[in-house]
Amino acid sequence: FPPRPDSSWDAAYERELQTFQDIGDTGEIWFGEESMVRIIRWLEKHKVPLDSSVLDIGTGNGVLLVELAKSGYMNLTGIDYSPSAIQLSEKVREKEGMSNIKLKVEDFLAPSAELSGFDICIDKGTFDAISLDPSDAAGKRKLYVGSLCRVLKPEGFFLITSCNWTKEELLNEFREGFEILEELPTPKFCFGGRIGNSVTALVFQRK
Repeated sequence: FPPRPDSSWDAAYERELQTFQDIGDTGEIWFGEESMVRIIRWLEKHKVPLDSSVLDIGTGNGVLLVELAKSGYMNLTGIDYSPSAIQLSEKVREKEGMSNIKLKVEDFLAPSAELSGFDICIDKGTFDAISLDPSDAAGKRKLYVGSLCRVLKPEGFFLITSCNWTKEELLNEFREGFEILEELPTPKFCFGGRIGNSVTALVFQRK
């Protein structure tokens, strides 16, 4: 991922926006189909009510929200600090006819007051992107955890998918205010005889 808040991130979404306008293609899904399926399966398995309020942090092209809407979830919000990403997700939403998805340009590290009271927050890659910021990544990770505590209800669920962090590292990052509920199965890879995970997916609950 390009470091944030690099203009190349915006440029990537602008290219996808152009492509979408030209050929109706939603562009890159950063984490692929299986990470969306994994999230939706978990929500269904735990019988999370369809009217639960869901926040997609760093929604990108909004495809996860569209899939959640198709699965029957009705109270969906996507935020992204890139206006081009929000424009792209609005186009995707219109094409799919999903009027129940709310989309906003927001910087999660400084969220607006109305961003609060969510039952579920989902992050696939946004925490990763913040972690790669060359200017004060550790400080930004702290801000992220603080924002998450503000926007997620007590007892609310946080589902994070990461390419950069191991389970142990994520447990350490989110130890203030969150406890782990479960680790979701992700594809394994083998390197030099050792088996590891290229992707970590965890479910936390806010204390």
